[in-house]
Amino acid sequence: MRMLTSTGAVVTAAVCSLLLAPSALATPPGDNGTVKIHDATTGEELRKNEPHVCTFYLDAFGFDAGQQVDWRIEAWAPTADVKGRAVESGSLTLDGSGHGRTADLSLPDGHYKLFWNFDGEHGSAKHKVFWTDCAAEDTKPDDKPGDKPGDKPGDEPADEPSAEPSTPADEAPSTPADDRPTPAPSVNGDSGDLAETGSSAPVGALSAVAAALVAGGGYLVMRRRKAQQQH
Repeated sequence: MRMLTSTGAVVTAAVCSLLLAPSALATPPGDNGTVKIHDATTGEELRKNEPHVCTFYLDAFGFDAGQQVDWRIEAWAPTADVKGRAVESGSLTLDGSGHGRTADLSLPDGHYKLFWNFDGEHGSAKHKVFWTDCAAEDTKPDDKPGDKPGDKPGDEPADEPSAEPSTPADEAPSTPADDRPTPAPSVNGDSGDLAETGSSAPVGALSAVAAALVAGGGYLVMRRRKAQQQH
């Protein structure tokens, strides 16, 4: 019985140690959270760091509710005249979810380092290095192809009207008769407008020939009949 009791006590102790281990290893209060450098046009809800900015703000996430923060920005090598010289500083109180942001900030172009201190921290301040480069932002082309006049089809001015007005059809000068083209000669060699149709022989001669043929035919018919009667 004593052996069972001792075994149960050991198992209970082991279970308790396992249950309590996560809380012992968890980040102590005050050291939670992270801070990001955000371009002024970036939304507060995005948890990304932007190390190259012009106008910017500091955005904090996941800290303890209502924590008080003190921050400063120092000029940093290689662009700093004096390394470690504070160029901007401030403080803010985070909201119930441990979130907060500063107002928009602006610094001369150069390299900087952020130091983020807060109540209850157990380690060193949180840090972020970043660059400001507003000159690069100013040189970016704002105009897209086609935004300027003349880039789009139809923007070119129409052709200028002719200086000399066109002559109306009814007022066009007529061509003299002498200048008209000479008609081609006919296939018969005549110089007339059209070749004559039909035979050019006299009508009277044709009628005489026709009468002679009719008379000759009648004579032949009569002789044939007499020959048939004699037989």
